[in-house]
Amino acid sequence: MSTPVSSIRYLGPAYQEACARAGIHSAEELHQIGADAAYARMLQTGSKPHFIGYYVLVMALQGRPWNDCKGDEKKALRKTFDAIKARSFDRDRSALDRILDEIGVIERRPG
Repeated sequence: MSTPVSSIRYLGPAYQEACARAGIHSAEELHQIGADAAYARMLQTGSKPHFIGYYVLVMALQGRPWNDCKGDEKKALRKTFDAIKARSFDRDRSALDRILDEIGVIERRPG
């Protein structure tokens, strides 16, 4: 039996939906994949990049409150986020895929 992503404290229904679009269907799978790879997959499948959303995921998978991220740790996470965003998010492709999916031309594929 699998546990829903939204069962992880600080990750709600919106995170669960983003994970599902990225082919991540359980809390166990999310923990196994890890924050960086999971966030990259979410960006590749249409989620918009947002630094707070990234570090909330990192903190949640560590069992820490989202607002526990401060100082040098937050600066380091920002560098990681920027690197993930640079290699995983193509604004033009994501917008085109979203429009084509909305009109039924293509089926969105997990990253």
